[in-house]
Amino acid sequence: MTAEPVVIRPPVPEDAPGLLAFELENRGWFERWVHARDPASYRLEAVQAFIERAARERRADEGFQYLAFGADGRIVGGVNLRNVRRGHFRSAELGYHVGEREVGRGFASAAVALCLREAFGALGLWRVEASARTINRASIRVLERTGFTEWGRSTRCIEFDGEWFDLIHFERHADAP
Repeated sequence: MTAEPVVIRPPVPEDAPGLLAFELENRGWFERWVHARDPASYRLEAVQAFIERAARERRADEGFQYLAFGADGRIVGGVNLRNVRRGHFRSAELGYHVGEREVGRGFASAAVALCLREAFGALGLWRVEASARTINRASIRVLERTGFTEWGRSTRCIEFDGEWFDLIHFERHADAP
């Protein structure tokens, strides 16, 4: 893995055309790992609505979406904190993705590390959780590289293309080394 510079920031309306291009370029790649989205999701209006929804969720302290940019300013992926729980929990669930041509270049690990810095810093979270299908070794490696530890497993709990898969559950706390 070659670690490359990456910057994360919340999406803004001006990102819509670039984000749409990124999503269209990587649609087939993403659909190998997650359920296919409605074809209407791949229109500029849908991407603009996503950016507006991300801003609303951020203001409501419910979720935090970030785009990941390479050194050349091009979108290389995204990382997010969703299902934010405050009060006694101060936790969220992590999600992330990178484009197919960015795999193995360190972008996912760098974006996750930056998101964790935000989560445990400015956002004041204590615990971040993530899950990965057992067959997604690359995603598991990203979590392990960024200090997550495995805490459990759910068997045959998620269906994808007619097959049931196990999920491995991970956690990271604010005081982890």
